[in-house]
Amino acid sequence: MSSRYAEAKPYALPTSLADLDGPTSGSVELPRYIDWGPRYLYDLADEADVLLMYERVIREAPAQGDLRTYLNGALLRRMWTDLFLPLPLRAAWQARFPELGAMGASA
Repeated sequence: MSSRYAEAKPYALPTSLADLDGPTSGSVELPRYIDWGPRYLYDLADEADVLLMYERVIREAPAQGDLRTYLNGALLRRMWTDLFLPLPLRAAWQARFPELGAMGASA
């Protein structure tokens, strides 16, 4: 089940997963326009932090540049099936990148 908001919200999508060259180690603090909750430093060595950060960036990033800055294509592929995303958003990414959908089918 998806919400009307999730169905109507415009989502940024990258042109290519190879364009996503964000960090794979260290800590990341997202800008307020992506993560408007209490300030939080995401530890990329902690899988739960990575999942939470990727969910927030994928849901809230307004532009492809934000996706390129904060997401890493290899890490995204590895985490894809564990991300909690609205169905319309997941479908949009998987339509553009069928390999992500295939990963979920084989999991």
